[in-house]
Amino acid sequence: MGELEDSVMTRVWKWNRPVTVREVLEDLQQERSIAYTTVMTVLDNLHQKGWVRREAEGRAYRYEAVSTRAAYAAALMNDAWAQSDNPAAALVAFFGMMSDEQRHALRDAVRIVQGPETSEPATAGGAEENPGSATEGGGR
Repeated sequence: MGELEDSVMTRVWKWNRPVTVREVLEDLQQERSIAYTTVMTVLDNLHQKGWVRREAEGRAYRYEAVSTRAAYAAALMNDAWAQSDNPAAALVAFFGMMSDEQRHALRDAVRIVQGPETSEPATAGGAEENPGSATEGGGR
């Protein structure tokens, strides 16, 4: 996904309502020279990719985001990772670029995905030796 698609999606999220090509165009024109047909094409591409939905209003469409900015960012990362011929090396390089704050966010995300059982420290009494014992046997 390109820089222009990102700029258009940013505006769609910012307004958090259905927007027209003209509204996006006028906002983008504050930063750069851009044609109406270019913005129309980008929004159409985003619609075809499933990132925005559209509803006809007269001869034009109103577009609104289908998912969150976080889901969009995750899809961008997944697309980039999928294009690598060595995914493990790509992850190592990516993690190497992260700030300490980003690495802490990554650890938190892994804990959330793995669930509470794998993120809590082992308890005394041999839980490390028999990981199923804490959940089997009905408790105390």
